[in-house]
Amino acid sequence: MRALVWHGKEDIRCDTVSDPEIEDARDAIIKVTSCAICGSDLHLFHNLVPAMLPGDIMGHESMGEVVEVGSGARHTLKKGDRVVIPFTITCGECEQCRRQNFSVCERSNRKKFLADKVFGHATAGLFGYSHLTGGYPGGQAEYLRVPFADSTHVKVPDGIPDDKLLFLSDILPTGWQAAVQCDIQPRDTVAIWGCGPVGQMAIRSAILLGAEQVVAIDCLPERLSMAEAAGATTIDFLNESVIERLNEITGGKGPEKCIDAIGTESHVTLSQPDTVLDRAKQMMLLENDRPHALREMIYVCRPAGVISIVGVYTGLVDKLPMGMAMNKGLTFRMAQTHVARWTDDLLRLIEDDEIDPSFVITHKADLADGPEMYRTFRDKQDSCIKVVLNP
Repeated sequence: MRALVWHGKEDIRCDTVSDPEIEDARDAIIKVTSCAICGSDLHLFHNLVPAMLPGDIMGHESMGEVVEVGSGARHTLKKGDRVVIPFTITCGECEQCRRQNFSVCERSNRKKFLADKVFGHATAGLFGYSHLTGGYPGGQAEYLRVPFADSTHVKVPDGIPDDKLLFLSDILPTGWQAAVQCDIQPRDTVAIWGCGPVGQMAIRSAILLGAEQVVAIDCLPERLSMAEAAGATTIDFLNESVIERLNEITGGKGPEKCIDAIGTESHVTLSQPDTVLDRAKQMMLLENDRPHALREMIYVCRPAGVISIVGVYTGLVDKLPMGMAMNKGLTFRMAQTHVARWTDDLLRLIEDDEIDPSFVITHKADLADGPEMYRTFRDKQDSCIKVVLNP
């Protein structure tokens, strides 16, 4: 089969690789009909996430048709079922899964021993995302083996196009979780750093959950325009002071709720010396992540407010103003997305036409064009916000 394969920093190729096979009774094989390139795939593309190996298959946003089912998954799946595959692999049986903390499933990370050393505790297994998260082949391919398939799937109806359903795999529940973690109240102002695909979903989720005002922060005109179309007030951080504008918008009090939809790659500008220093530390391996946006949230968030983090961080950050956060009484909520916790509700919203996640798609291409689309997505060429690939 064809698959997008990691060969090193900024080196993704469309290779011919072996078809996946059933390896465990709870496995299933799906024929991928649609997959996508995620912003967190760029962390791998830039080699910011450790433990990628040449030959690893990329991708964690995919859906398709079941073509083979192991004996232990036949009570929930059959050939021909149409499914979206969550990026988090979940056993459905451990203590954390029973509590719906699916992103910290205790059984699905088959390289837990490695992740425990790096993170202190393993995440769930993730598709196409480093050997720290299990080293599972990803879904930017013609076929995908799904471990724990009886619990790691979202069965979807016929009659709804892939474009509306695909993002149940990651960015829609991630944006939704970002907003839910904020515990939004009717008079809240919610500020969102980053208007990429996850940020766009968070904007619409915050509005659906009843925020009085949503403020979206980015620098790319096409992203800001998309945020504005959803009803957000926008801030272009290259041309405005984020802190000054947020204080102006909120009467000097700051937003009650702040969402980090950026993570490890906060934008670097010469007008923000701390971000330049972060980039230098990152390049010298003295720091893993660039937490400029996170610092900014702590500075501006209203006392007793909430900071919700869904942007991916990979390790150590430096010079966070924790004294300010503590004395302001801020609450931090963060996690990889507990996808299965949200998918039933989100599928109903899609079926009822209350949300159509396909609005975020700007580019569609064949899987063979994937390596070029990675570069297009990285460089934001041709106003690229989200890429969907069809094997």
